[in-house]
Amino acid sequence: MYTLKTKGHFDAAHFLKGYAGKCANLHGHHWTVTVEIQGETLQTDEQHRGMLVDFGDLKADLKAACDGFDHRLIYEAGSFSETAMQALSEEGFSGRAIPVRPTAENLAKLFCDEMTAKGYDVRRVEVYETPNNMAAYEPEDKDQGGH
Repeated sequence: MYTLKTKGHFDAAHFLKGYAGKCANLHGHHWTVTVEIQGETLQTDEQHRGMLVDFGDLKADLKAACDGFDHRLIYEAGSFSETAMQALSEEGFSGRAIPVRPTAENLAKLFCDEMTAKGYDVRRVEVYETPNNMAAYEPEDKDQGGH
Protein backbone atom coordinates (compact mmCIF):
# COMPACT_ATOMS: atom_id res chain seq x y z
CA MET A 1 0.00 0.00 0.00
CA TYR A 2 1.34 3.41 -1.01
CA THR A 3 0.53 6.52 1.00
CA LEU A 4 0.90 10.24 0.35
CA LYS A 5 0.49 13.00 2.88
CA THR A 6 0.22 16.74 2.44
CA LYS A 7 -0.54 19.71 4.64
CA GLY A 8 -2.69 22.82 4.33
CA HIS A 9 -3.39 25.83 6.52
CA PHE A 10 -6.07 28.39 7.16
CA ASP A 11 -6.84 31.07 9.74
CA ALA A 12 -10.35 31.16 11.13
CA ALA A 13 -12.43 31.89 14.19
CA HIS A 14 -14.99 29.66 15.85
CA PHE A 15 -16.84 29.16 19.11
CA LEU A 16 -18.50 26.20 20.78
CA LYS A 17 -22.10 27.06 21.62
CA GLY A 18 -23.24 25.39 24.81
CA TYR A 19 -19.71 24.64 26.00
CA ALA A 20 -19.02 25.50 29.67
CA GLY A 21 -15.56 26.97 29.22
CA LYS A 22 -13.54 29.64 27.47
CA CYS A 23 -14.04 28.05 24.03
CA ALA A 24 -17.68 29.14 24.20
CA ASN A 25 -16.32 32.60 23.38
CA LEU A 26 -15.42 33.61 19.86
CA HIS A 27 -11.71 32.95 19.31
CA GLY A 28 -9.36 32.13 16.45
CA HIS A 29 -6.72 29.63 15.43
CA HIS A 30 -4.10 29.10 12.77
CA TRP A 31 -5.47 25.72 11.72
CA THR A 32 -3.32 23.04 10.08
CA VAL A 33 -4.87 20.17 8.14
CA THR A 34 -2.97 17.08 7.04
CA VAL A 35 -4.50 14.60 4.63
CA GLU A 36 -3.06 11.15 4.05
CA ILE A 37 -4.31 9.15 1.08
CA GLN A 38 -3.57 5.60 0.04
CA GLY A 39 -3.62 3.30 -2.94
CA GLU A 40 -2.19 0.02 -4.14
CA THR A 41 -1.48 0.93 -7.74
CA LEU A 42 0.83 3.56 -9.20
CA GLN A 43 -0.15 5.36 -12.38
CA THR A 44 1.35 4.24 -15.68
CA ASP A 45 0.68 7.13 -18.07
CA GLU A 46 3.87 8.97 -19.03
CA GLN A 47 3.01 12.19 -17.19
CA HIS A 48 2.26 10.45 -13.86
CA ARG A 49 4.24 7.23 -14.24
CA GLY A 50 5.34 5.93 -10.85
CA MET A 51 3.02 8.26 -8.89
CA LEU A 52 0.06 7.34 -6.75
CA VAL A 53 -1.31 10.85 -7.32
CA ASP A 54 0.37 14.01 -8.52
CA PHE A 55 1.30 15.93 -5.36
CA GLY A 56 0.35 19.13 -7.19
CA ASP A 57 -3.22 17.89 -7.62
CA LEU A 58 -3.48 16.70 -4.02
CA LYS A 59 -2.10 19.98 -2.67
CA ALA A 60 -4.42 22.04 -4.90
CA ASP A 61 -7.48 20.09 -3.79
CA LEU A 62 -6.58 20.44 -0.11
CA LYS A 63 -5.85 24.15 -0.60
CA ALA A 64 -9.29 24.61 -2.18
CA ALA A 65 -10.87 22.87 0.81
CA CYS A 66 -8.91 25.05 3.26
CA ASP A 67 -9.68 28.22 1.31
CA GLY A 68 -13.37 27.62 2.00
CA PHE A 69 -12.66 28.25 5.69
CA ASP A 70 -9.84 30.80 5.48
CA HIS A 71 -10.41 34.10 7.30
CA ARG A 72 -13.99 33.20 8.14
CA LEU A 73 -16.05 32.60 11.21
CA ILE A 74 -16.86 28.88 11.33
CA TYR A 75 -20.12 28.26 13.14
CA GLU A 76 -22.70 25.54 13.58
CA ALA A 77 -25.79 26.23 11.50
CA GLY A 78 -28.48 27.66 13.76
CA SER A 79 -26.09 28.72 16.53
CA PHE A 80 -26.31 32.41 15.57
CA SER A 81 -29.47 34.47 15.44
CA GLU A 82 -30.50 35.84 12.06
CA THR A 83 -30.04 39.35 13.49
CA ALA A 84 -26.44 38.62 14.49
CA MET A 85 -25.62 37.08 11.11
CA GLN A 86 -27.22 40.02 9.29
CA ALA A 87 -25.18 42.50 11.36
CA LEU A 88 -21.93 40.63 10.68
CA SER A 89 -22.72 40.43 6.98
CA GLU A 90 -23.52 44.15 6.81
CA GLU A 91 -20.11 44.86 8.36
CA GLY A 92 -18.41 42.78 5.66
CA PHE A 93 -17.60 39.73 7.78
CA SER A 94 -17.91 36.32 6.17
CA GLY A 95 -18.95 33.17 7.92
CA ARG A 96 -19.08 29.51 7.07
CA ALA A 97 -22.01 27.58 8.50
CA ILE A 98 -21.42 23.87 8.94
CA PRO A 99 -23.96 21.24 10.03
CA VAL A 100 -22.03 20.25 13.16
CA ARG A 101 -20.33 21.95 16.10
CA PRO A 102 -17.01 23.36 14.80
CA THR A 103 -14.67 21.17 16.84
CA ALA A 104 -11.37 19.90 15.49
CA GLU A 105 -12.88 16.40 15.47
CA ASN A 106 -15.83 17.44 13.32
CA LEU A 107 -13.64 19.49 10.99
CA ALA A 108 -11.40 16.45 10.47
CA LYS A 109 -14.40 14.44 9.30
CA LEU A 110 -15.63 17.30 7.08
CA PHE A 111 -12.22 17.51 5.38
CA CYS A 112 -12.16 13.72 5.00
CA ASP A 113 -15.60 13.75 3.38
CA GLU A 114 -14.62 16.60 1.03
CA MET A 115 -11.39 14.93 -0.11
CA THR A 116 -13.18 11.59 -0.51
CA ALA A 117 -15.79 13.32 -2.67
CA LYS A 118 -12.92 14.55 -4.87
CA GLY A 119 -12.00 10.92 -5.52
CA TYR A 120 -9.21 10.32 -3.02
CA ASP A 121 -8.94 7.15 -0.94
CA VAL A 122 -8.42 8.98 2.35
CA ARG A 123 -6.61 7.08 5.06
CA ARG A 124 -6.47 9.78 7.74
CA VAL A 125 -7.11 13.49 8.26
CA GLU A 126 -5.56 15.47 11.10
CA VAL A 127 -6.74 18.92 12.15
CA TYR A 128 -4.54 20.98 14.45
CA GLU A 129 -6.04 23.91 16.35
CA THR A 130 -2.61 24.62 17.82
CA PRO A 131 0.81 23.04 17.28
CA ASN A 132 0.09 20.77 20.26
CA ASN A 133 -3.63 19.99 19.94
CA MET A 134 -4.79 17.74 17.13
CA ALA A 135 -7.86 15.67 16.33
CA ALA A 136 -7.86 12.96 13.68
CA TYR A 137 -10.46 11.12 11.64
CA GLU A 138 -9.95 7.81 9.85
CA PRO A 139 -12.78 6.47 7.71
CA GLU A 140 -13.83 2.97 8.69
CA ASP A 141 -14.11 1.73 5.11
CA LYS A 142 -10.59 2.09 3.71
CA ASP A 143 -11.53 0.32 0.45
CA GLN A 144 -13.12 3.35 -1.21
CA GLY A 145 -11.26 3.35 -4.49
CA GLY A 146 -10.49 6.73 -5.98
CA HIS A 147 -7.58 8.57 -7.60
